[in-house]
Amino acid sequence: MIDLAALRANARRLMERADGRSCIAVVKADAYGHGAVPVARELLATGVAALAVVTADEASELRGAGLGAPVLVLGGPRDAAEAEQILGSHGAAVLHHEEAARRMAEAARQQGRPARVQIEIDTGMRRMGVAEADAVGFAERVVADEWLELEGVFTHFACADEVDLGPTLEQCRGLRRVVEALREQGIRGLQVHAANSAGVLSREVMAGLPEATAVRPGLALYGVQPALHLGRDELVPVMSLRAPVVQLHRVAAGEGVGYGATWRAAADTNVATLGLGYADGLAWTAAQGGMVWLAGALRPISGRVSMDFVSVEVGDAAVAIGDEAVLFGTAPDGSVPRRVEAVAAAAGTLHYELLVRVGRRVRRDVVDDSV
Repeated sequence: MIDLAALRANARRLMERADGRSCIAVVKADAYGHGAVPVARELLATGVAALAVVTADEASELRGAGLGAPVLVLGGPRDAAEAEQILGSHGAAVLHHEEAARRMAEAARQQGRPARVQIEIDTGMRRMGVAEADAVGFAERVVADEWLELEGVFTHFACADEVDLGPTLEQCRGLRRVVEALREQGIRGLQVHAANSAGVLSREVMAGLPEATAVRPGLALYGVQPALHLGRDELVPVMSLRAPVVQLHRVAAGEGVGYGATWRAAADTNVATLGLGYADGLAWTAAQGGMVWLAGALRPISGRVSMDFVSVEVGDAAVAIGDEAVLFGTAPDGSVPRRVEAVAAAAGTLHYELLVRVGRRVRRDVVDDSV
């Protein structure tokens, strides 16, 4: 289930935290598994100023759905064909190196109109972007190219969700140095952004980059807290992963359940089979201490998670075929018995990963009445 009311509530809270800065909503990876087009449409209606994706195909999907808002393609052009695709979708391409600039300029020359671009500055992530020491010269070359239109500069935080904000504040200082140097060279009026979800939720980080004109939240839009120390009460889960009971078994003491019979009943009990497995996004490691909400309580996963099914011990609880179990998110009564953060921690993985792994065959029921 995808709750649009929760999405709107989270977006409004984050825009309030942005304190007048525009909001670039990150909807990459199919909006973190939530459905890029309906999520993007709702976010734009709520007041976000722009969208961010990673690939040219993701930008084209949004345009194909009739969404005309600014789209920032964070991954930039990986080849000449993608440069043409980004330009054709009227997206702004992120430049990480000279070759990307050359690709975009050539595509723009062929199509007869300048390409809108932004530059990612590597201030400490060491993953993508132009090194801080090279940023001013690179930007000057971009500005001098008649086929490129420089719109903004930004950086990506490596440690904003850590308790120690020292490295993040140093990244802020790095971007500030670049922005000031650009201004000294007469390059002004650029969009400047750095704050991801954790950054937006941290007053100290937000204060560390007064030059910022925008924020760039992703995970928090979907009601998931980047880190527990940042607090989570104000965020409402957007995705609820539920599964129906498709089989009930009476299991005698000592009998095994599932592949390898790795779980055996300690006493006579009842086991419910749910119609969801690791092909649908449930982590295989969830078998180790994993729980689901069913019949008013948390119930332990019993045995291995298989591709299509998972078993849950329900004891003597009143459970019937067709009942719904909540693996994470909101229950039908509006409570939140199991947050994806807790499920991920128990499975030894990231909450990001659980969201984006929800498979295509899981039906996305979009609702708009739970908040």
